[in-house]
Amino acid sequence: MGANELSALLWRERELLDLLVFKLEEEQLLLQGGKARWLQHATREVEQVLGLVREAGLGRSVEVAALGLDWGTGDDATLRELVARAPAGPWADIFAAHLAGMTVLTTQIKELRDTNERFLRAAARSTQETLAGLQPEADANTYDATGAAGSAATGSRLIDRSL
Repeated sequence: MGANELSALLWRERELLDLLVFKLEEEQLLLQGGKARWLQHATREVEQVLGLVREAGLGRSVEVAALGLDWGTGDDATLRELVARAPAGPWADIFAAHLAGMTVLTTQIKELRDTNERFLRAAARSTQETLAGLQPEADANTYDATGAAGSAATGSRLIDRSL
């Protein structure tokens, strides 16, 4: 166990984060295109990648703890602390590059997540408004003061089933 193993795990985690960015962008394209039919598949793929990221994070935590003890930072060191306490040589630069790369990816993930959430909320609101508009008028199936049945709305309705 050591710096080489940690670096390899960090590369794997960065690859998974990059895949997560791709899956979130894919989900966003489906939302923008109104392709709700495929949204459940994209969401499932996002969840699968998130599971892999969690697993990689656990492996990284184990390696960081072992390396932290060797480098004198303790077993709960952060990547930033390892960069600061790295011995002379290339490891400070290597881990700093990993930290920078992961920071960029997590920023992209947060932005995509927030944008996708806004699209989902707008789609839900639009669906609720559409369904509210399809409900019969309150007086359509009731009687008025003279005992006559209320008239049902006869206007045409347009329903977009491409979603």
